[in-house]
Amino acid sequence: MIDIVPDIPAELVNERIARLQEAMRSAHIDAFLITQNVDLYYFSGSMQNGYLFVPSEGEATFYVRRSVQRARQETALRVVELGAFRMFGETLAKQYAYLFDKSEGIQIAADLDVLPAQLYLKLVELMSKQGRSGLIDGSAIVRKLRMIKAPWEIMRIEAAAEVVAEALNEALNDLKEGVSELAWMARVEYELRIRGHIGLMRMRGFNQEITTGMVISGAEAAVPSYFDGPAGGLGLGAASPQSVSRSPIKRNVPILIDIGCCVDGYVIDQTRTAVIGELPESLQYAYGISEKIMASSERQMVPGTLCSKLYEDALELCAAAKLTDHFMGFGADQAKFLGHGIGLEIDEWPVLAKGFHMPLETGMVIAVEPKFTFPGKGVVGIENSYLITEQGAKALTRSKAELIVLP
Repeated sequence: MIDIVPDIPAELVNERIARLQEAMRSAHIDAFLITQNVDLYYFSGSMQNGYLFVPSEGEATFYVRRSVQRARQETALRVVELGAFRMFGETLAKQYAYLFDKSEGIQIAADLDVLPAQLYLKLVELMSKQGRSGLIDGSAIVRKLRMIKAPWEIMRIEAAAEVVAEALNEALNDLKEGVSELAWMARVEYELRIRGHIGLMRMRGFNQEITTGMVISGAEAAVPSYFDGPAGGLGLGAASPQSVSRSPIKRNVPILIDIGCCVDGYVIDQTRTAVIGELPESLQYAYGISEKIMASSERQMVPGTLCSKLYEDALELCAAAKLTDHFMGFGADQAKFLGHGIGLEIDEWPVLAKGFHMPLETGMVIAVEPKFTFPGKGVVGIENSYLITEQGAKALTRSKAELIVLP
């Protein structure tokens, strides 16, 4: 049998379980049922198919459908074979009798923001047979816990940032007029993969998908899509209506290089704008404003600053530059944020957006992405990922933060 070395140290898994239990007790929750693969990995160190049951007091159990053998190699938590799913409620009631025997009933939370409706209804049915009314939403607890990164997590994000910087530097050698967006993206992806990128970047949002990012140029970049971001891209058709197309890259148009990388499950997110030749004056001006917004945000990204304030200040800078209509998209397709948390998923908390009045805290990792969209012309902007420290924002992205001008 091949020995599998766990990615996440056992002490970090135990610390996360303890933090979850503390949050549960504060919210008067008796137990938490973790169902989604990314949350399972975060709290157990394993992404095998199953359910993690965490009582507010006592030992957590990972009930695994498959592979039980691999789960036992990957996590230090107790692993039990799930068995027949129809008996799951009964199994929990038997193994956690001290919880389920409470005469007043118990509160069981779950990550309902990502739990499919059909599975939710089935779990509610199984719990109700044990005299329980159902599951309550505990997703906010999970997302808040995952906002604050441990040093081990930051090291993974930094490793991903280094991979992106090296891969982009290599791939730029082949970025030439006439090369298709698709062909050059394949070059980027090759350089990322040989350096350890797992080949995907996970998102939590329903029906939101992302591969390794997007390379989009000229007018095609400003074509809107379903993706909740400032740039869409023509894509490869209605079945893949975003990111790269088969269009050739032209001279004197903006090339938006919004790429990421995932190492040991953790992602980095960065954007650079390139041009073969020279940007039109209006786009050059907008790019300068994106740099101004980034610099302003970077100065303000200290513990205690409200996420909403960063977005509001960016809007003020856009208004002063008379670029409000083009900020983070155009018209009805504008995205209503300046940045977002990253970690195991590309769309983590916090969000730099109106109404998100959460103060920044040390340990948060946030991608800030001021961009401007011009229909018929393209998209320009920049994106850096930052770690919030006591001293302020520490850039984790490694690529030079400047317009890339190619001859």
